[in-house]
Amino acid sequence: MDKDTVSICFVKEAIYGASQRGLDVDAMLRSAGISPDLLELPDARVSAAHYGILWHVVARALNDELFGLDSHPMRHGSFKLLCFAVLGAGTLEKAIRRALDFLALVLDDTRGRLGIDGSEGSIILICPRTVPRLFAHGTLLMILHGLMCWLANRRLPILRTAFMQSSPDHADEYRLLFGPETRFGVPDTTLVFEAEHLALPIRRNEAALREFLRNAPANFLVKYRNSHSLYARIRKHLQRISTPEWPEFETIAREFHMSPSTLRRKLESEGQTFMAIKDSLRRDMAIEQLCHSQRNILDIALELGFSETSAFYRAFKSWTGTLPGKYRRDSKQAGKRSIMDSELRIGKSR
Repeated sequence: MDKDTVSICFVKEAIYGASQRGLDVDAMLRSAGISPDLLELPDARVSAAHYGILWHVVARALNDELFGLDSHPMRHGSFKLLCFAVLGAGTLEKAIRRALDFLALVLDDTRGRLGIDGSEGSIILICPRTVPRLFAHGTLLMILHGLMCWLANRRLPILRTAFMQSSPDHADEYRLLFGPETRFGVPDTTLVFEAEHLALPIRRNEAALREFLRNAPANFLVKYRNSHSLYARIRKHLQRISTPEWPEFETIAREFHMSPSTLRRKLESEGQTFMAIKDSLRRDMAIEQLCHSQRNILDIALELGFSETSAFYRAFKSWTGTLPGKYRRDSKQAGKRSIMDSELRIGKSR
């Protein structure tokens, strides 16, 4: 199971439109296995699996797969039609152009175009009417880039990204998704990639699409996130090793064929440190275990490299603002409510 987690800031953005319409967002969160209490904790995170469920819960409730962030709703099922529309495009360039044409028919506030400038290709979003929330453009770019990667059956590195909206407090979360070269407050929202990728053939068929749609587009948030950065490469390297056996910084530098000073400088350019990478991975592994296993907290702490539970408790509270036992109870309670709500709906439908 994927051990990545999603910041609570994205959970808040996903339910923003529903909240503005006076809908019961607490019920939506619980149906996705997310405790509403986590909204009060600025450092809280949820598992990628729970966020994926929330995506679909909100989309169904609003009948809008862009969470009510455009003047015209992207009706539930639009993404499925978009995928079928691009499947037979032949090349990635034709697929992107079809996708942007499709979105132009669906949305009112954002228009997209494909740019090609020498060795670089770009998806450019412009706003003829009003500038939407940052999350709207972030979601659109994530969907389009994720779809590109899936169609080509490979991850296509993002060279740089820029958003017309102002930099948010959680700008680092966007840099984790779109790469360290992510800027804010520019005239147009732009995602830049290598132009040579536009000639790639479509390598998917309808059978593969039906399997893909079971988890899309929520799976884009993790599966096709930026993996080219040192942060992502070191994190992936550590995931293959038992936590108590994680190597020292100097060893990591040698394994990545760099001097310690060079590695430190490159990480600093991404706004990261080796300690922060280890902490974020431990945090995500802890949340995954607390939410999706029955293991006791002592065993989880030992697996994560803590010699005693008190040290794990202090670390977890510094990561999320709450203690591991409460986090687990809140998550399990939300999950139980989800099951009860589902059974109630099934009973009523009979």
